[in-house]
Amino acid sequence: MEHTKSTWSIDPDHSEIQFKVKHLAISNIAGTFKIFKGDVISPNEDFDNAEISLEIDTDSIDTNHEIRDGHLKTEEFFNTPQFPQITFSGLLQKQSGKYELTGNLTIRQNTLPIVLDVEFTGTGKGRNGDTRAGFEVNGKINRKNYGLTWSMLTETGGLMIGDEIKLHFDIQLIKQ
Repeated sequence: MEHTKSTWSIDPDHSEIQFKVKHLAISNIAGTFKIFKGDVISPNEDFDNAEISLEIDTDSIDTNHEIRDGHLKTEEFFNTPQFPQITFSGLLQKQSGKYELTGNLTIRQNTLPIVLDVEFTGTGKGRNGDTRAGFEVNGKINRKNYGLTWSMLTETGGLMIGDEIKLHFDIQLIKQ
């Protein structure tokens, strides 16, 4: 049976882009990006081999701490005036009932391949009769590989901020 490609867009009101990083090697600091958009072009209903594109506004970073957020926007981290977006483009593939998202993540003009684990959480009808699909995406990156190299040692010689960033996205798509 022949399927036509369908286009889906991220619903920012029902999606979240979250990250966590170790602070003082003892606990996680969590943050989100409040402004983002993305599209999914799927050749079929189960999203196997769907093309994914995502743009994140770096200036929308929110760690629930105004001074820290200000620091994260400086040239020591995201340098939001010079690098206003984080971008991702990739391919979602289904293997043995599990999904894997492979693609290129660009932060501060550093583009590297990344592999993320994806759980397809289902489809349903929205309040206005639109078709929606849900996904949970998890993975991790090393921030230093993307030029986020700022570091400070504690009095005991430990890292104030860990290098590994855990990523967690809750994504709801609306069929266009």
